[in-house]
Amino acid sequence: MWRSRRLLLALAACSLAAVGASAPALAADNTPPEGFVALFNGKDLTGWKGLLKPPLDNPARRAKASPEELAAAQKEADENMRAHWKVEDGVLVFDGKGRSLSTAKDYGDFELWVDWKIAPAGDSGLYLRGTPQVQIWDRPEGSGGLFNNKTHPSKPSKAADRPVGQWNTFYIKMVGERVTVRLNGETVVDDVVMENYWERDKPIYPTGPIELQNHGNTLWFKNIYIRELPPKGAEDSGSKPPQSS
Repeated sequence: MWRSRRLLLALAACSLAAVGASAPALAADNTPPEGFVALFNGKDLTGWKGLLKPPLDNPARRAKASPEELAAAQKEADENMRAHWKVEDGVLVFDGKGRSLSTAKDYGDFELWVDWKIAPAGDSGLYLRGTPQVQIWDRPEGSGGLFNNKTHPSKPSKAADRPVGQWNTFYIKMVGERVTVRLNGETVVDDVVMENYWERDKPIYPTGPIELQNHGNTLWFKNIYIRELPPKGAEDSGSKPPQSS
């Protein structure tokens, strides 16, 4: 009798697993989960701006520029953005010929979800607080590493990328100098210090924009959600990743 009961329980568990695997997405694309805000609305470039061309892509240099110089540079950058970043069927698409895309707002501590996709030999990344970068690329070591670190770990602990051409999901948590990255549900960076690429003798800036990096190839992004955390950080909420369609 005990064997029969165990068999029934096992069959029930398999049935539930099959139902879960085929369950529909929890929400439509670009619809943020509870507590998060969508950085990309799925329709247009509202909330984004073009990244200034060098040397003003450097936050330290921007801080020394005059308001007039910044205004002129931003006008040019926004024109460049509109020429090369488009929205197609709810997806943010970069044609590979312009510059990086930046949030109009600066952020401090946060949790971030991003879905991304690349083509063969693709290369990109996410700048956090205007600083490079959480790596995205088509290489055996995998994406998610803090590529520009010199002292602290720069590579992911494992490769968790899906095959090129399929959607991947980042969960990124940044509190103070420290960054955690999960790629497709796997932790690939665990509470690692992100170094200040622009000024190596200083800690990373307390606030700054999130940037989607241009690296000369076509890119796709969607489901970009952020939750700002209190300045001193907060415990991981344990939130589950939003489902991609």
